Amino acid sequence: MALLSVVGALNYLDRVMITTMRESIIGALPMTDARFGLLTSVFLWVYGILSPFAGFLADRFNRSRVIIASLFLWSVVTWLTAHATTYEELLATRALMGVSEACYIPAALALIADYHKGNTRSLATGIHMSGIMIGQSLGFLGGWIAEKHKWSDAFSIFGIIGIIYSFLLAFVLRDPKKDDDEAHELTPLKVNFFEGLHGLFNKRSFIVLLIFWGLLGIVGWMIIGWLPTYYQEHFRLSQRTAGLYATGFIYPVSIAGVILGGFLADRLSRKNPRGRLLIPAIGLCIAAPAVFIASSTGVVYITVAGFMLYALTRTFSDANMMPVLCLISDKRYRATGYGVLNLFSCIVGGAGIYASGVLRDLHIDLSSLFRLAAVVMVICAGLLLMIKIKYSSVEK
Repeated sequence: MALLSVVGALNYLDRVMITTMRESIIGALPMTDARFGLLTSVFLWVYGILSPFAGFLADRFNRSRVIIASLFLWSVVTWLTAHATTYEELLATRALMGVSEACYIPAALALIADYHKGNTRSLATGIHMSGIMIGQSLGFLGGWIAEKHKWSDAFSIFGIIGIIYSFLLAFVLRDPKKDDDEAHELTPLKVNFFEGLHGLFNKRSFIVLLIFWGLLGIVGWMIIGWLPTYYQEHFRLSQRTAGLYATGFIYPVSIAGVILGGFLADRLSRKNPRGRLLIPAIGLCIAAPAVFIASSTGVVYITVAGFMLYALTRTFSDANMMPVLCLISDKRYRATGYGVLNLFSCIVGGAGIYASGVLRDLHIDLSSLFRLAAVVMVICAGLLLMIKIKYSSVEK
């Protein structure tokens, strides 16, 4: 868990820090808000499209090797991003980032599910997600480094760190040993990509989960992509301060959220098999009004508090997505299933970010968009409660 938490931190730091250096990047490479939004959107689209195939690689081959290769490749791409001199080159590196990062999350969460069975699965997933939140909380370093030096310096530094860590990981990260029955059941010859897709989409609950994760992706990525800009414009803060409020204050709370959400779900699931569904639904019912209030006030501290409460409770869903998937899917295709969820989430999430950039160019304010996001979260909570689980899969 410690090893993967560091990888998760680098995974999200490398992808989100660009959102905190908008002013510096636009100053060096002039572009509209829509084109700046496209930098995140193209990453999400490529990342999402490849996620099912990347997930299948983790089901078909050694999960730990897939993780290590993904880390090495996206770190190289992060380093290359620092050398982009035109908008087109920057856009190309963001697309390559999507290719190289696609393999990590499905493989990592499936590896965690392999190690943690029964009533520790949600908490274990939450601990890993806390590493991701640490990476997101450090995203403000991008804006800080860009403001003090050059926007490209952050990409050079963290790219090199990731390359070094991938070599260290190659010596210590391993898949769990399987007993004879399990090894026979999960033999690579029995894993087929199209068979896995057919089995997943043949389940109504998986389709509902897919819609849920897609809508939540719109909310999550829109807030991640535009919250620094919202603070900067709505409260007239500096790039560094806005980046700190949008990442440094938000993501430490998210760390507590994924751990708390995992702990509560594990505890409730001992008495109620639907506990891993109920806890995220409750969290969203708290997060929705928090975002609505935060985007409807002119007091910066109320806004900060509202988005912190959102970060605490919305992340209950992150801690429980793979555990919920384990309740409704064939265990041979857990990484593939999560890859499909990533595909839909990233496609619609990227479209949401780009559309919000277009709407900004049409002078529609971010406050209205965030209030709409609050309504979508209530819908997501309802979708979770519609999911039916396989009771035979609760402890597997």
